[in-house]
Amino acid sequence: MVPRLSNRSILFCLLNLLFFACNEGSIQEQDEENASKPNIVLIFTDDQGYADVGVFGARGYQTPNLDKMAAEGTVFTNFHVANAVCSASRASLLTGCYSNRLGIYGALSHQSQHGLNPEEETIAEILKPQGYATSIIGKWHLGHMNPFLPTEQGFDEFFGLPYSNDMWPYHPERPDFYPPLPLYENTKVIDTLMDQSQLTTWYTEKAVDFIQRKKDEPFFLYLAHNMPHVPLFVSEKFKGKSENGIYGDVIMEIDWSVGQVMEALRTHGLEENTLVIFTSDNGPWLSYGSHSGSTGELREGKGTSWEGGVRVPTIMKWPGIIPEGKVQDQVAMTIDILPTIAHITGASLPEKKIDGKNILPLIKVEENATSPQDAYYIYYNQNELQAVIMGKWKLVFPHRYRSLPEDFVAPTDGVPGKYEMIELEEMALFDLENDVSEKINLIHENPDIVKKIVQLADKAREDMGDALEDKEGKNRRSPGRLASQDS
Repeated sequence: MVPRLSNRSILFCLLNLLFFACNEGSIQEQDEENASKPNIVLIFTDDQGYADVGVFGARGYQTPNLDKMAAEGTVFTNFHVANAVCSASRASLLTGCYSNRLGIYGALSHQSQHGLNPEEETIAEILKPQGYATSIIGKWHLGHMNPFLPTEQGFDEFFGLPYSNDMWPYHPERPDFYPPLPLYENTKVIDTLMDQSQLTTWYTEKAVDFIQRKKDEPFFLYLAHNMPHVPLFVSEKFKGKSENGIYGDVIMEIDWSVGQVMEALRTHGLEENTLVIFTSDNGPWLSYGSHSGSTGELREGKGTSWEGGVRVPTIMKWPGIIPEGKVQDQVAMTIDILPTIAHITGASLPEKKIDGKNILPLIKVEENATSPQDAYYIYYNQNELQAVIMGKWKLVFPHRYRSLPEDFVAPTDGVPGKYEMIELEEMALFDLENDVSEKINLIHENPDIVKKIVQLADKAREDMGDALEDKEGKNRRSPGRLASQDS
């Protein structure tokens, strides 16, 4: 005999069926929503010069994968970092803020007792509520103490070095200053490195593995290569392959790494739904001679606010969104990456003030698209306001900067030569559209332009300060500090 169900039992069964049907529908909707969210791959090299990619003028070696990315995407010839030194540049990239707003200057070392304040929001942190898996592979350099490690700043995974790869016992000028170089996995040191020849390979393998593991959910991969920062190391598969010595070998291996990441995206059917950005943290460390890169026509290099320090090779690819084979010559900056990613993913902007703007129209090379920020950007070194770009114009303020002496002989052994300090005694105005080398001072011919830019600079000084004029700034924030330190 078939048992007879009571009305109450029937109602209970119907409610259960309705619950599971609705729940299955919401899960399916969530899966579809996640599938529509673009993946973000941000490849950030270290000290790679403006002319160190084939399409930007590289000589003595080839970069076929980056050139292919450029052909299938857009080349940005006027893209800048906010600061031409390691930690400060990375702070700006990840938070959308000028680094001096955050209190992050220069390059943090193994002795630094501070880092990026955990109260600041990174790209990883704004993407987490959107369901993104997040990973940093490579160089962090925003604090090596536990409160400041990537896993405290929105990243699910971390594999790499906590600071620059020259901060180790074999530093050519300070061999007794640095401890063994730690290799981290998440919050633990898993090895100390005596040899760095496998770093680029390891990072690439980890990146490919992350893509494979997270292929069914949206992800943010921040691949921050230590190379081509000195000391230069390359694996056997690229050793001696270029016509430009070990520096060319290193760039060829980075290019190979880009190719492996692109192939992983294609293999898993993710290429069409992934924004890939390739750029560098600042210009080349010129005092290292043949162990450094090239700025092409640009003036000076790393550590300066001249174009050779702050203008970096940049390529972006996103099939169907970013046009193929285009060149974008409008000015933009790494501080714009966070708000742009927020816009395209539906993520909320950080609660605290940021400085970058959404540049998606610029990235899509839309007709009449112009740079954000009313087309101006501020260039700080430490807390010195050294330059402002407004459209094609760049006004440089009096300051001291490092430069190679006229009789400089480029070293070939990985030991740096010596800089000299130059005093820029008066303001200088350059038309970057026609004088990218910053040679012709047009300040006397353009008083109205100078007046406008000085007003912008004064606004920045009021906001963020300027050590050159002993101004503190009203809206600077503190870095993260250990509890034992005074705030």
